[in-house]
Amino acid sequence: MTPSPSPTPSPVPAVDEDDYRQLSDLVAAGLAIITTRQDGHDVAVTVDSYLDISYDPPTMLVALYGMSRIAEAAEESGHFCLNVLAADQQHLADRFGTPASPLIGLLSGLEVGRTADGDAVLGGVLAHFAIRVEQAVDAATHRLLIGPVVGLGDGRLVGGPAVRFAGEKHELR
Repeated sequence: MTPSPSPTPSPVPAVDEDDYRQLSDLVAAGLAIITTRQDGHDVAVTVDSYLDISYDPPTMLVALYGMSRIAEAAEESGHFCLNVLAADQQHLADRFGTPASPLIGLLSGLEVGRTADGDAVLGGVLAHFAIRVEQAVDAATHRLLIGPVVGLGDGRLVGGPAVRFAGEKHELR
């Protein structure tokens, strides 16, 4: 029997980017800050695209803009820390979400611990996850960094997470 030819994929319909942005903002997402080191300096950025992939073994994924300093630094170092923000840390999401923030002194004035790999753990976060980069996958304009959790810790056990919904920061009640 001869295998039937695979069907030709139909063209992907065009979706209006503004409509997509407006509707995708309706997906509630927890805010976090990714930290790593590059050339002896801390590098950090606010993210809301991360995912717990597996409990066995503990594995996470983070999506970073592919041309960003943090994506390059995390891949280069092979590790990063995901700091999950508490609701009262919205100001940190703003601080690290500002494009072209200075590299020198990025964490000045903040309480900072370190993972075994030297990545910053921000004080007062709900939790942090030290992640080793095992895979890096391109997806549209972003780079998906995937890897095992090699260290973790909880910060505070009370208070809710910092959340983005409809393009704005919110608190869960």
